[in-house]
Amino acid sequence: MSLTGLFLLGTLPIAVAAVMLVGFRVSARKTMPVTFLFTTLIGWFFWEMSWIQVIASVFQSFFITFDILYIVFAAILLLNFLKHSGGVESIRRGFAGISPDRRVQVILIVWLFGSFIEGAAGFGTPAAIVAPLLVALGFPALAAVILGMMVQSTAVTFGAVGTPVLVGIRGGLQHPELDALLASGGYTFSDVLQAVTVNAAITHALVGSLMPFLMVLMLTKYFGKNRSWREGMEMFPFALFGGLAFTVPYLLTGIFLGPEFPSLLGSLVGMSMVVLAAKKGFLVPKRIWELEDRDQWPTAWLGTLEFRLAENQKTLSLGRAWMPYVLLALLLVLSRLPTLPVKAFLTSISFNWDRVLGTGISASSTPLYLPGSIILVVCLITYFIHDMRANQVRLAFSESGSMIFKAGSVLLFAVAMVRVYINSGENVSELASMPIVMAEWVALKVGEVYPFFAPLIGALGAFIAGSNTVSNLMFSLFQYGVAERLNMAPTWIIALQAVGAAAGNMVAIHNVVAASATVGLLGKEGMVLRKTVIPTVYYLVLTGIIGLLVIGFWDVADLLMQVDTGR
Repeated sequence: MSLTGLFLLGTLPIAVAAVMLVGFRVSARKTMPVTFLFTTLIGWFFWEMSWIQVIASVFQSFFITFDILYIVFAAILLLNFLKHSGGVESIRRGFAGISPDRRVQVILIVWLFGSFIEGAAGFGTPAAIVAPLLVALGFPALAAVILGMMVQSTAVTFGAVGTPVLVGIRGGLQHPELDALLASGGYTFSDVLQAVTVNAAITHALVGSLMPFLMVLMLTKYFGKNRSWREGMEMFPFALFGGLAFTVPYLLTGIFLGPEFPSLLGSLVGMSMVVLAAKKGFLVPKRIWELEDRDQWPTAWLGTLEFRLAENQKTLSLGRAWMPYVLLALLLVLSRLPTLPVKAFLTSISFNWDRVLGTGISASSTPLYLPGSIILVVCLITYFIHDMRANQVRLAFSESGSMIFKAGSVLLFAVAMVRVYINSGENVSELASMPIVMAEWVALKVGEVYPFFAPLIGALGAFIAGSNTVSNLMFSLFQYGVAERLNMAPTWIIALQAVGAAAGNMVAIHNVVAASATVGLLGKEGMVLRKTVIPTVYYLVLTGIIGLLVIGFWDVADLLMQVDTGR
């Protein structure tokens, strides 16, 4: 079959999912089994996967689904602990003390606090923590999920202490031939990673600085009393300040310190600056903006997660209320630093299944290293520092568990579809996997304007896998090869891949399902995707334009150098 035919077949499962979720507004609970079936049949008939390879992919998906559900359950549990201890009410009052304006709260909670959690933990944790926190503070569940997905963009490339670069790009690129080629030119692989880091940080800083403004626009247009873009526009100066307060230190950290800390340090510096500015009223509009009145909310905005405060609930100080999140951030950072022994200990305990059912597919889980374990430790500490009662803990576990069961079946099919899609390269036909075939078709058809489409390929990988790291593992070597064939700067093309993969997280299906589960919004995933596709398109188009300009500048500079040399 021709490459074009294979490309069309490879896009079919994604098209089916998009049409059902977004076009016909079918719930993910019904859509994902259908998409899984389509993917399996295409893999079996056209990629000549065996049923053993399909079943092995499903077993592999069980491990991944457990990891996701574990993180989501722990995140909901922590919120419920704070709900019953009185911490949520104290946090609510604290944010009102900084600014009662909901637009300012979004910049602080989603953009800055969410980016910090991304920098520390990654892997969907920001949405799992930020979305229920927003609901606790009085935001609609639908708005909470949309905003929680949007934060999984600029910070993602350097999330989990640089994992998408240090594991994704390194693992996707490194092989003996490239090492030898670099050594012959006097370079090391670390030089390549640092160049990609700098290029990706520059691109993110240019594109991501407007993300808090887009968050505010989405909030005022779709969840305000007047459904107004204008009410979002009047926040532009403060939102841009909030964006730059994060991206400038983020960029400098990427240039001078490498891929581990841009998201962490950028968010910490940004948070301190924005909190101070908000308290002083710097660039904040005089008029306070509020959400639509709660009794006017459509049922589509509502999830099953509710925060009704007990009448006799004790009052906590703001410091005690925030302490669980401070401890969470601290423990996540300590557990991710490679220079400390904590990471080695947590990762030493793992469950591995190599060569599942005799195939080349492997599955593994490191439960202690997952953010879920760190969050559970924080829950235990919260029990003591918030002086909770046993019945409050029982209620928190009961409410959290009931929400997780609903998400399990949806995620099982979503993740199984993803693993079959990615593992379709395990076949007897010797075809590359479906994502690689699709990427090859794009590279072949677009030629010299390829830099515009390089981020789209990265986003495709993240959309399918729900992970920047996995997208980089899948496509980094492919992107390097295309850059070589087209005589383009490889480190810039790979950086565009990394940035695009970060943007793709905003529309990754099983990330949307996981975030929706945290607020009890299952069944409305299509509504979320219809909104998050807007910032995703913005991110990919602007990144692609930057890629074209940079590569074009590179080509012109190279031509001028040749002319000058010819003289």
